[in-house]
Amino acid sequence: ITIHHAGVLWTNKKTPPVMIKNMQSWGKKEKKWPDVPYHFLIGPDGTIYEGRSLLYEPDTNTKYEVSGHIGVELMGNFEEQRMSESQLKSLVDITAWLAQEFEINPDHIGGHKDVAPDQTTCPGKDLHRYIEDGAIATWTTAMRAGEKPEIVYREALPGGPAEVITLKPPTSQPK
Repeated sequence: ITIHHAGVLWTNKKTPPVMIKNMQSWGKKEKKWPDVPYHFLIGPDGTIYEGRSLLYEPDTNTKYEVSGHIGVELMGNFEEQRMSESQLKSLVDITAWLAQEFEINPDHIGGHKDVAPDQTTCPGKDLHRYIEDGAIATWTTAMRAGEKPEIVYREALPGGPAEVITLKPPTSQPK
Protein backbone atom coordinates (compact mmCIF):
# COMPACT_ATOMS: atom_id res chain seq x y z
CA ILE A 1 0.00 0.00 0.00
CA THR A 2 1.58 3.27 -1.12
CA ILE A 3 0.33 6.45 0.53
CA HIS A 4 0.33 9.77 -1.32
CA HIS A 5 -0.80 13.33 -0.81
CA ALA A 6 -2.20 15.34 -3.71
CA GLY A 7 0.75 17.71 -3.50
CA VAL A 8 -1.70 20.54 -4.21
CA LEU A 9 -2.90 22.91 -1.50
CA TRP A 10 -6.45 22.24 -0.38
CA THR A 11 -8.31 25.55 -0.67
CA ASN A 12 -12.02 24.64 -0.49
CA LYS A 13 -12.55 26.26 -3.90
CA LYS A 14 -13.73 22.92 -5.30
CA THR A 15 -15.40 19.88 -3.78
CA PRO A 16 -13.55 16.55 -3.59
CA PRO A 17 -15.59 15.05 -6.48
CA VAL A 18 -14.68 18.04 -8.68
CA MET A 19 -11.01 17.69 -7.70
CA ILE A 20 -11.09 13.98 -8.57
CA LYS A 21 -12.75 14.66 -11.93
CA ASN A 22 -10.16 17.36 -12.69
CA MET A 23 -7.34 14.96 -11.76
CA GLN A 24 -8.85 12.31 -14.02
CA SER A 25 -9.16 14.77 -16.93
CA TRP A 26 -5.60 16.06 -16.42
CA GLY A 27 -4.20 12.51 -16.26
CA LYS A 28 -5.99 11.43 -19.41
CA LYS A 29 -4.98 14.53 -21.37
CA GLU A 30 -1.46 15.23 -20.11
CA LYS A 31 -0.22 11.78 -19.09
CA LYS A 32 -2.36 9.51 -21.28
CA TRP A 33 -3.44 7.61 -18.16
CA PRO A 34 -6.74 5.72 -18.44
CA ASP A 35 -8.09 7.00 -15.11
CA VAL A 36 -7.11 8.74 -11.88
CA PRO A 37 -3.72 7.40 -10.78
CA TYR A 38 -4.91 6.19 -7.34
CA HIS A 39 -7.21 3.41 -6.22
CA PHE A 40 -8.62 5.34 -3.27
CA LEU A 41 -8.72 9.05 -2.41
CA ILE A 42 -9.54 10.59 0.95
CA GLY A 43 -11.22 13.99 1.22
CA PRO A 44 -10.64 16.53 4.00
CA ASP A 45 -13.74 15.31 5.87
CA GLY A 46 -12.49 11.70 5.78
CA THR A 47 -14.76 10.54 2.97
CA ILE A 48 -13.10 7.70 1.08
CA TYR A 49 -13.61 7.83 -2.70
CA GLU A 50 -13.02 4.88 -4.99
CA GLY A 51 -10.70 5.76 -7.85
CA ARG A 52 -9.06 3.41 -10.29
CA SER A 53 -10.15 -0.21 -10.23
CA LEU A 54 -7.92 -2.50 -8.18
CA LEU A 55 -7.66 -4.67 -11.30
CA TYR A 56 -5.19 -2.09 -12.67
CA GLU A 57 -1.86 -0.80 -11.43
CA PRO A 58 -1.65 2.77 -10.17
CA ASP A 59 0.15 5.48 -12.13
CA THR A 60 2.89 7.81 -10.93
CA ASN A 61 4.84 10.91 -11.89
CA THR A 62 8.01 9.29 -10.50
CA LYS A 63 10.03 6.25 -11.47
CA TYR A 64 9.34 3.11 -9.47
CA GLU A 65 7.86 -0.27 -10.23
CA VAL A 66 4.11 0.12 -9.58
CA SER A 67 3.30 -3.56 -10.04
CA GLY A 68 1.67 -4.87 -6.87
CA HIS A 69 1.08 -1.42 -5.37
CA ILE A 70 -2.27 -0.07 -4.20
CA GLY A 71 -2.34 3.73 -4.30
CA VAL A 72 -4.13 5.70 -1.58
CA GLU A 73 -4.11 9.50 -1.84
CA LEU A 74 -5.15 12.10 0.71
CA MET A 75 -6.25 15.48 -0.65
CA GLY A 76 -3.97 18.34 0.41
CA ASN A 77 -0.28 19.21 0.44
CA PHE A 78 1.20 17.93 3.68
CA GLU A 79 4.47 19.74 3.26
CA GLU A 80 2.50 22.98 3.67
CA GLN A 81 -0.74 21.90 5.37
CA ARG A 82 -1.77 19.40 8.02
CA MET A 83 -4.10 16.57 7.16
CA SER A 84 -7.33 16.49 9.11
CA GLU A 85 -7.94 14.07 11.95
CA SER A 86 -10.78 12.59 9.87
CA GLN A 87 -8.34 11.89 7.02
CA LEU A 88 -5.96 10.10 9.38
CA LYS A 89 -8.74 7.91 10.77
CA SER A 90 -10.01 7.08 7.27
CA LEU A 91 -6.47 6.27 6.15
CA VAL A 92 -6.20 3.71 8.95
CA ASP A 93 -9.64 2.32 8.04
CA ILE A 94 -8.74 1.83 4.37
CA THR A 95 -5.26 0.42 5.07
CA ALA A 96 -6.74 -2.05 7.58
CA TRP A 97 -9.40 -3.14 5.10
CA LEU A 98 -6.88 -3.49 2.26
CA ALA A 99 -4.41 -5.37 4.47
CA GLN A 100 -7.15 -7.77 5.57
CA GLU A 101 -8.75 -8.18 2.14
CA PHE A 102 -5.48 -8.78 0.27
CA GLU A 103 -3.37 -10.29 3.08
CA ILE A 104 -0.90 -7.40 3.03
CA ASN A 105 1.63 -7.27 5.83
CA PRO A 106 1.24 -3.84 7.51
CA ASP A 107 5.03 -3.49 7.26
CA HIS A 108 4.40 -3.09 3.52
CA ILE A 109 2.53 0.17 4.01
CA GLY A 110 4.76 3.02 2.93
CA GLY A 111 4.87 6.52 1.60
CA HIS A 112 5.48 7.45 -2.02
CA LYS A 113 8.90 8.84 -1.07
CA ASP A 114 9.82 5.44 0.40
CA VAL A 115 9.46 3.75 -3.00
CA ALA A 116 10.75 6.72 -5.03
CA PRO A 117 13.60 8.08 -2.89
CA ASP A 118 15.20 11.35 -3.98
CA GLN A 119 12.30 11.95 -6.39
CA THR A 120 9.54 13.30 -4.15
CA THR A 121 8.60 14.46 -0.65
CA CYS A 122 5.17 12.80 -1.01
CA PRO A 123 3.16 12.21 1.18
CA GLY A 124 4.55 15.27 2.97
CA LYS A 125 6.19 15.52 6.36
CA ASP A 126 2.94 15.95 8.32
CA LEU A 127 1.64 12.58 7.08
CA HIS A 128 4.89 10.68 6.59
CA ARG A 129 5.80 10.83 10.29
CA TYR A 130 2.91 8.43 11.04
CA ILE A 131 4.32 5.99 8.47
CA GLU A 132 7.96 6.45 9.44
CA ASP A 133 7.45 5.73 13.14
CA GLY A 134 5.21 2.72 12.47
CA ALA A 135 1.97 4.22 13.82
CA ILE A 136 -0.05 3.45 10.67
CA ALA A 137 1.24 -0.16 10.63
CA THR A 138 0.53 -0.58 14.37
CA TRP A 139 -3.02 0.78 14.11
CA THR A 140 -3.64 -1.30 10.97
CA THR A 141 -2.45 -4.46 12.74
CA ALA A 142 -4.70 -3.74 15.71
CA MET A 143 -7.74 -3.19 13.49
CA ARG A 144 -7.05 -6.42 11.61
CA ALA A 145 -7.09 -8.20 14.98
CA GLY A 146 -10.56 -6.79 15.68
CA GLU A 147 -9.34 -4.13 18.10
CA LYS A 148 -10.28 -0.45 18.06
CA PRO A 149 -6.96 1.33 18.55
CA GLU A 150 -6.79 4.89 19.79
CA ILE A 151 -5.67 6.80 16.71
CA VAL A 152 -3.70 9.72 18.07
CA TYR A 153 -3.72 12.89 15.98
CA ARG A 154 -0.51 14.69 16.85
CA GLU A 155 0.44 18.29 17.36
CA ALA A 156 2.03 20.18 14.48
CA LEU A 157 5.67 19.39 13.81
CA PRO A 158 8.14 22.02 15.04
CA GLY A 159 8.74 24.25 12.04
CA GLY A 160 6.17 22.24 10.10
CA PRO A 161 2.80 23.20 8.69
CA ALA A 162 0.26 24.51 11.20
CA GLU A 163 -2.94 24.88 9.13
CA VAL A 164 -5.25 21.86 9.29
CA ILE A 165 -7.31 21.38 6.15
CA THR A 166 -11.09 21.35 6.43
CA LEU A 167 -13.98 20.80 4.09
CA LYS A 168 -16.09 23.92 3.77
CA PRO A 169 -18.58 24.06 0.94
CA PRO A 170 -17.40 26.45 -1.77
CA THR A 171 -19.72 29.29 -2.67
CA SER A 172 -19.62 28.21 -6.32
CA GLN A 173 -18.31 25.25 -8.29
CA PRO A 174 -15.49 26.28 -10.64
CA LYS A 175 -14.68 23.82 -13.38
